[in-house]
Amino acid sequence: MKSFNTLLAGLMFGTGLILSGMANPAKVQNFLDLFGSWDPSLAFVMGGAIAVTMPGFWLVQKRSAPFFGDVFHLPVRSDFDTRLIAGAAIFGIGWGLGGFCPGPAVTALPIGATGTLTFVSTMLVGMVAAKSIAQKSRTLVSA
Repeated sequence: MKSFNTLLAGLMFGTGLILSGMANPAKVQNFLDLFGSWDPSLAFVMGGAIAVTMPGFWLVQKRSAPFFGDVFHLPVRSDFDTRLIAGAAIFGIGWGLGGFCPGPAVTALPIGATGTLTFVSTMLVGMVAAKSIAQKSRTLVSA
């Protein structure tokens, strides 16, 4: 049942990304092009996402346990460190240059466009490299 609900949530998320235009890198890049062909429509998508998420977090905090798990996995840190800032910068640069972030990129994979395939493969290499660097860093700190 948990797998089915996960699949259903993923399909709903992917459908929302496609319908909102987030899976179209040109639309994302036009949103980021403030002094060119700026397209403000994604601001409404983000506003809608925030409007749905805020009450969701409020409801989550009222529950003692999640529907499909034992405990909630909510963020506990509130500080800014170098890893967070560097990661956000790399994410933003990749989003601006490629017009994708991970969710829409995976959603657009079935189209098979060269840019999408390049972005996703590069993203996966970056994820493996980041995990490897983090493991080496933890090993050095514990030694």
